[in-house]
Amino acid sequence: MTRRQWLTAAAVPGCLRMTEGVSCAQTLNRNSAPSQLRITDMRSVLVASNYDYPIIRIDTNQGVYGLGEVRDAGREGTALVLRPHLKGRNPLQIEPILDSIRNFAGQQRLGGGYSAVDMALHDIAGKVYNVPVWRLVGSKYRDRIRIYCDTDQSKDPKVFAERLRKRKEQGFTFFKMDLGTSLVADRPGAVNSYGTATPKGLQYLCEYVQAVRDQIGWDAPLATDHFGALSVNDSIRYARAFEPFNLAWAEDMIQVGHLGPGGDAPRNWRAYRELCEATTTPIATGESLFGLEEGFKPFIDNRAVDIIHPDPLTSGAIRETKRIADYASLNGVQTAIHFAGSPGGCLASVHMAATLKDMLAMENHAVDIPWWGDLVTGPSKPIVDRGYITVPDTPGLGVELNDAVVKEHIRKGGYFEPALQYDDYILDRFRLGGPYPHLDENGKPVVK
Repeated sequence: MTRRQWLTAAAVPGCLRMTEGVSCAQTLNRNSAPSQLRITDMRSVLVASNYDYPIIRIDTNQGVYGLGEVRDAGREGTALVLRPHLKGRNPLQIEPILDSIRNFAGQQRLGGGYSAVDMALHDIAGKVYNVPVWRLVGSKYRDRIRIYCDTDQSKDPKVFAERLRKRKEQGFTFFKMDLGTSLVADRPGAVNSYGTATPKGLQYLCEYVQAVRDQIGWDAPLATDHFGALSVNDSIRYARAFEPFNLAWAEDMIQVGHLGPGGDAPRNWRAYRELCEATTTPIATGESLFGLEEGFKPFIDNRAVDIIHPDPLTSGAIRETKRIADYASLNGVQTAIHFAGSPGGCLASVHMAATLKDMLAMENHAVDIPWWGDLVTGPSKPIVDRGYITVPDTPGLGVELNDAVVKEHIRKGGYFEPALQYDDYILDRFRLGGPYPHLDENGKPVVK
């Protein structure tokens, strides 16, 4: 090997070309100069679906861009408001950038902006370094991710069970059913004046679970969700009634806190610990929580949950959700993934899920939407194949938007149009120390 060949090989981390003509998957993207890479813009498009998908794109000065996604049914503004804090920065400085915007993240849908930025930065870095995103955060524990999906309710137990049986025919091996109290609300004596099931009503609800078990078997994991506005005591009653059915978990049971329906329940670890200690039915929660320290740590430290159930588009996307799941694993708590977004956010979550030690399954809320997979190119189709998603090994997230299909399903606004309302002039009122700046005819700030 000549000195020139040696220096060329040594310049590429993890790769040493021993002979001329031998290629290496770790080589840098020669269309990019990493040290000079800078963020120039962030734009969005809102895709109309069962839950709308706010998709963002971070652009750079070298033509490399990254795709991210705000939590389903959220708003793109939670990401775009971070635009002034990103422009001019090197997108490869992933953790410093995320640290600088963490104070702008919050629980429930307010975690969506931070999460979208995390995804897009990892997409850019994977493209620049020519590696899949999972490689940026760890090693793969699995090549495929097991998928489960919600199934529409029916007040007829036989019809409901038949819908789950069809899921099994599609190849799914993990199941979830919505078990709302509304299913039995029209039966005499089934629901009390507070809108929760009486002992008789719980018997009726158990008939639905029994019918499903008869169709999918007792060996198949079966989870339940969407019970209604339950207090701690109501949740205990429901969970105990479901114990004979060997559920994989009962999800987000407590929905009433001191702030009223919904209230502070998503962060009330003490209430969840009381529930967990009162039943053998496994309890899962977490789709509305952001961050390890801010959201999940008290639940894990206090054994207030059997299974954490983060939604990466709220919890912090790739890097932060992996932190959460790894911490849970160290403390003997398993992870399942909630997800109801677009294929882009889905594949980002798949990259992350592939690196987790204790991962049960990941949700997909779009298996009944025929055009869902057509929104992107890159992954093999169908994306959800016989109940699994294959982990991409292509650079970045491994997906690109199918422009034509996305444009057919825009909810409002345009296709990645400039978001000037979020530009630097918003911060100029602080930088310039004067009144709020106005824009001239060219869209530039003018201080009056």
